[in-house]
Amino acid sequence: MRKALLLLAALVAVAAITLWLLRLGGSVEIRAGDFWIGLPVPVAAALLALGFILLHGGLRLWAWSRGVPARLATRRAARRRADGDAAITRALIALGAGTAPRALEETRRARALLGDTPQTLLLAAEAEKLAGKEDAAGAIFKKLSEDPGARFLGLRGLLRQAMQREDWPEAQRLAREAEAAQPGAAWLREERRLLAERTRDWREALALCPPGGPRAAFALAASAAEPDATKAAELEKQAVAADAGFAPAALAQAARLMAAGSQRRARNVLEAAWNAAPHPDLGAAWIEAVPAPLQRVKAVEDLTHRNPSHPEARLLMARVALAAGLTGRARSELDGLVGSGAADRRAFLLLAELERAEHGDSAEGRAAEAAWLREAANALGAPRWRCDACGAEHNAWKPDCAACGALGRIGWSRP
Repeated sequence: MRKALLLLAALVAVAAITLWLLRLGGSVEIRAGDFWIGLPVPVAAALLALGFILLHGGLRLWAWSRGVPARLATRRAARRRADGDAAITRALIALGAGTAPRALEETRRARALLGDTPQTLLLAAEAEKLAGKEDAAGAIFKKLSEDPGARFLGLRGLLRQAMQREDWPEAQRLAREAEAAQPGAAWLREERRLLAERTRDWREALALCPPGGPRAAFALAASAAEPDATKAAELEKQAVAADAGFAPAALAQAARLMAAGSQRRARNVLEAAWNAAPHPDLGAAWIEAVPAPLQRVKAVEDLTHRNPSHPEARLLMARVALAAGLTGRARSELDGLVGSGAADRRAFLLLAELERAEHGDSAEGRAAEAAWLREAANALGAPRWRCDACGAEHNAWKPDCAACGALGRIGWSRP
């Protein structure tokens, strides 16, 4: 409506001007030497307006004709872009469906239409991998890594290939480059963690250990592999701090302190670990420096005064009491352990040994010893170092399981 009103107003204005020119009268003369043209004013004005219109139309036509090649090129580029995007979509579908020949065909078409962009190169590399052409995929990933904007994508693909073929030095180099290209990437952190675990780089595994992971095990393993004594001691402290009841870490730290002449600090470490989680190795280390049998009984009392009824505390006390000739004290501890229902094979074997000590090679002693040995045969086995991933038993703690390769999964447990 508004445009119609404006057009009507323009027509009225043109008609008014035309009538005014007609009433105005007069003529327009053009002389050039002997050449003379005379035109009425309305005709001259009409010719002038027509000339302006023709000139403007000619200029517009010339400008339009000059833009024809660019417009055609734009249309061709848009068509190629649309065809290329369609090829990328088809390639993604083929990759998702696991159809390698189709994926290769569509990625080649996309590269022909769109060129070697990061998107087409990445799709082409994945298609080559799907087809089992690792060398071709590696060459494309390498080309992708040379693009500053897509360097991380190329390094990521090369890193995955290196880890797949277990080329650990190359994988570590690529991981460092990828970290520099994209610091703090979550995927890269996980890959670096897996790489550290597979290469048994305990320091790196500790640094990348997720919350709830086996930090104590990694710290102790890193300490054992650390040549610098100061750094090794610091790693042992980290292991103890991560798990106060982790006996191997406490034993390692106590041994280092003992070797340095800090006997009191060493015993404090052993006592703290025992209070957190009593373990027979902690008890053995506690009494190792006490030579006299009777003094060992007193030393065990000092160690177990906070948890004297714990099965490990009763076993330790019974063992040192029996060695000191205190058979009554040993029997009291063992009877209490059996009565609690927490006795295992070790308790019954100690009771058999106690019968030999009390009754000697008598008929009564042999009968009592045989009875306890039968109980031991049917009793629950003693705790062992056991991998909770595969159940394999180990004579000593290790950071990795020799049977299944699991890391940080070996713990002290009953059968």
